[in-house]
Amino acid sequence: MLDQIHLLAAVTVLGVLEQAYFFLQVIYARRMFGISPPKTSGPPEFERIFRAQVNCSEYFPIFLALLWQAGLFFHQGLAAALGLLYLYARYCYFMGYMASSSERLAPIYFSTGVLWILVAVSALGILHFFLSHYMGLNILQLLPA
Repeated sequence: MLDQIHLLAAVTVLGVLEQAYFFLQVIYARRMFGISPPKTSGPPEFERIFRAQVNCSEYFPIFLALLWQAGLFFHQGLAAALGLLYLYARYCYFMGYMASSSERLAPIYFSTGVLWILVAVSALGILHFFLSHYMGLNILQLLPA
């Protein structure tokens, strides 16, 4: 079984490390700008870093659920590759948002596109499972060779 999930597990760990990096950036920004918790406002530079981290944290559970569903029900390799693309896009989003709020747009659109692909792949995999498991219909055999 582990050979069927090791890539998903590796991408998950990379994602957790990326989240930790984003958290650390907020801590460093708090120190740099003298903003103690629970305050969340300050100079625009701090607010951009804070907002980028919060936004990445909000999307992380969605990403993890889709990564694992796509990997378990469709294909582990494709899901892991899409996961790496998503993490890279999120990193670009974070760094872009740190620099300027307008520089976050292209990476956020790209990462959202990757999430939609993961949704589609997950749905196809789950549909195939239900059709084959409960109805005995293998849609892969229906496709022309």
